[in-house]
Amino acid sequence: MLAVAQVDYIRHEANQKGETYASIGRRMGIDPRTVKKYANQEEFKRKEKQKRKSPVMDPVKPILDKWIKEDLKKKKKYHRTAKRMFKQLVDFHSFKGSYRTICDYVSRRKRELKETIVEAALPLESFPGTAQVDFGTAPFKYESEVIDLPYLVMSFPYSNSFYFQVITAIPLTQLCHLFGPPETRK
Repeated sequence: MLAVAQVDYIRHEANQKGETYASIGRRMGIDPRTVKKYANQEEFKRKEKQKRKSPVMDPVKPILDKWIKEDLKKKKKYHRTAKRMFKQLVDFHSFKGSYRTICDYVSRRKRELKETIVEAALPLESFPGTAQVDFGTAPFKYESEVIDLPYLVMSFPYSNSFYFQVITAIPLTQLCHLFGPPETRK
């Protein structure tokens, strides 16, 4: 089967430029009959995936789907493995199929279900000029002492940057040096 770009090239050369099938085939290294087939083809048929009946798996598919959906709601640590699902099917549901069949179905189904879950998530949007502000207190080392000081954090989600300011309280002794004792000020 040819790639889409090759088919487009064949159609362009044959239908637009009027080149012969043989000359296009020589340039591309393919048979002129193949060139003719793709040049004259109006619609490309997609092969439908074969749907076979699976007498072994059909009765247990709803059970496996239920288990997988339950597991996706739990932490990954608590998910059932395909081996455990197979063992439970054999023990409690008299399953006669192979372990490999269960592994293939479980991995494919988990992938399908995760894709639908991922599509349900909304992208985080931020706009220029917006900011988020938070105040709090945290322990800081100040003059070789660990003390709780207030701080301000301002984040800018659009540019993924932030501003952080620790608000240090000036001791009363330093204020007195700057402005004089409190009794003398009026």
